[in-house]
Amino acid sequence: MAPKRCCLDSCLLGLLLSALVAGVSAGAELSFTLEPSDVIAVQEQPLMLHCQVDGIQPITILWRRNGGILLEDGSSGTFANGSLLIGRFQRSKADGSSDEGDYECVAQNHFGLVVSRKAKVQAATMAEFHVQPQSVLVEQGGVGRFQCQIHGLPEPLISWEKNGAPVDTEDERYTLLPTGVLQITGIRPEDSGIFRCVAENTAGVKRSAGASLTVSGSQSSVYKEPAILVGPENLTLTVHQTAILECVATGYPRPIVSWSRLDGRPIGVEGIQVLGTGNLMISDLRVQHSGVYVCAANKPGTRVRRTAQGRLVVQAPAEFVQSPQSISRPIGTTAIFTCLAQGEPMPQLTWLKNGQILEPGGHVKLRNNNSTLTIYGISQEDEAIYQCIAENSAGSTQASARLTVLWADGLPSSPHSVRATTVSPTAIQVSWKEPVQNTHDIIGYVLHIRKTGDPVEMEYQEAVSKNTLQQVVGDLQPSTSYTFYVKAYTSRGASKPSESAVESTLGEVPATPSLFIKVLNSTSVQATWEPSIKLGLHEGFKLYYRKVHATHFTGPLLLSRNVTSYNITQLDPSVVYEVKLLAFNHHGDGNSTVRFVSLREAIERSVLNTPCDCVKDEQSKTSTPGILIGIHIGVTCIIFCVLFLMFGYRGRLMMCKNMQDQLATPQAGRNPNRGGSGLLVLNGVSRREHEAACSAGKLNDTNELEQLFPGPSLRGQRDKADMTDHVPATSHDETQISTLPLDEFSMVEEPQFEDSPPGGDGCNRQNTTQDEG
Repeated sequence: MAPKRCCLDSCLLGLLLSALVAGVSAGAELSFTLEPSDVIAVQEQPLMLHCQVDGIQPITILWRRNGGILLEDGSSGTFANGSLLIGRFQRSKADGSSDEGDYECVAQNHFGLVVSRKAKVQAATMAEFHVQPQSVLVEQGGVGRFQCQIHGLPEPLISWEKNGAPVDTEDERYTLLPTGVLQITGIRPEDSGIFRCVAENTAGVKRSAGASLTVSGSQSSVYKEPAILVGPENLTLTVHQTAILECVATGYPRPIVSWSRLDGRPIGVEGIQVLGTGNLMISDLRVQHSGVYVCAANKPGTRVRRTAQGRLVVQAPAEFVQSPQSISRPIGTTAIFTCLAQGEPMPQLTWLKNGQILEPGGHVKLRNNNSTLTIYGISQEDEAIYQCIAENSAGSTQASARLTVLWADGLPSSPHSVRATTVSPTAIQVSWKEPVQNTHDIIGYVLHIRKTGDPVEMEYQEAVSKNTLQQVVGDLQPSTSYTFYVKAYTSRGASKPSESAVESTLGEVPATPSLFIKVLNSTSVQATWEPSIKLGLHEGFKLYYRKVHATHFTGPLLLSRNVTSYNITQLDPSVVYEVKLLAFNHHGDGNSTVRFVSLREAIERSVLNTPCDCVKDEQSKTSTPGILIGIHIGVTCIIFCVLFLMFGYRGRLMMCKNMQDQLATPQAGRNPNRGGSGLLVLNGVSRREHEAACSAGKLNDTNELEQLFPGPSLRGQRDKADMTDHVPATSHDETQISTLPLDEFSMVEEPQFEDSPPGGDGCNRQNTTQDEG
């Protein structure tokens, strides 16, 4: 909504009527200073109902009974101050009428009419006892209890007689409860007698039937479990009354009575009193005293106890938290009255206009459970005294306020020739002509706007300069009818509203939907979409598709508004397709959404990613016994391979030792002069033959390992060894070898143990020893 718009007239007056006073107090125009109260009248006795009014004279006062005007006759009359006197109250008259009923005082002057709260008038009565005292037999030291109940107006006062004489209330063992109960604790033989209940009110005195109290035996010392003879009853009372919660407990030893609230809140001490041995009395009741009360009878010194509970409900008559205030408003503006009340139970609110029930409708609205009264576009007919009546089961109250409609001479007449023209789906232009009369004081115009079908309280306004006679209203809804009217404002008030103009905004095509393409297989795709909630409503969809670079689309495929997917089949898997979707309504087609899709990738993925369940099949065939058998076979093969390698190495080691022994033995007939040359030849030949033999042994071992454990590691090691063996010996190496005397050449052989590793090659050990020497 545009920021310049104002809600109702509160912002409007701030913009245009800054010089206008918002309201004035008029509380002394007509109001009650004393209202009638509920009364219990005595038959054939005079009755007075008080009523006093303050206001501007002349004031007329009359009375209503049960909603009808009370005509004055010889039996009743109204005093000058407004009070009503009924000379001889009669509950039932000869003509069938009665002086009982709901009375209201009605006051009226030229400002309006007000009605007082309702005063209930009832006749004093005394019914028969519906609960009579019963005879009891109580053992000495026990508890005796008598009860009587009787209905009457006002509530009868109950007293007790014993053997025709009033009960001695000075005896602490005797407890008289206002509810009509007599309790006697620590019974003695002298308490025996005939007891009678006496009820008295303004209607008379009545006595109940007699009941006897008999004391038996002597006081018993036998243990008895604590027990509650009588627990608290559920009570519903009004604030400021007195509540008595009874609790009578027996047992031996005598139990201790205590009270608590079920909700855990403290009972408090103010206004709390214990009557007798365990009765709880709460004086001057308040709403917070409502709750569930628990009486507990405890065995002294133990945790043994018995409980009983009763609910107390405290009602409060209605009273106002905020009363309506008298106000003054210029004609054509809005008046608001607020009325807030509290009570227990929650009061119901009713509004009166000059003493008559105000029915909402038209330009009069009630909101927030009738706590707010709003009158739109007020006129002279709305000037009156308005009353708020708050009422619940505990009582009622009323408050009044007056609405003064300001009408100043010289206000402009209504603007005329109001026209509304559609500009776009969201805007309408409204134009008008200035009033014919009194235009020189106009400070601005106010354009009132609402949807044609909406109630008046949904109306909003836009302020317009006095130099402008048109306004474009934006931010409207498409295809929607709106109603407009205009008022001219001066510093003294507003003109009457102009005639209304009704116009509808243009319709709008749907917004672009969201489109998604999913490849199903090599010849099919699925198009899914989500319609947009913006702009106009859609009535359906149009789907097109074609090969890229093709001239024409296939389609449109018309789809209903509730369809959100479509499968396109029989496509060429070798080309790319273009898919287009748009939404339409009776205003036309919306913008389209285009997507491109290739089926070639789907074919390649299907070839490369052919699903195979081999692992799954193998896993399904595998079982626990098969796994165990495989493990045993593998371990056996490894053992045989290790043994084979060990024996092969051992045989080659023995061959190397024999060759070394032969080479180390001196040959006969050696020429000593040629020793150096012989040594050189001997050493050279023995070394080459020795290295060749060892190299051949290594090569054979490697080939065997490759056959048993094929892999790149062994092959690489073998190649490296071959490269090392084929490097020719340098002259430096030969010179070093030739300088070694034969007698200094020795072979060291480490002893072989059975647990030596098979890789302990004697050839390697010989070379190492030689190099170190």
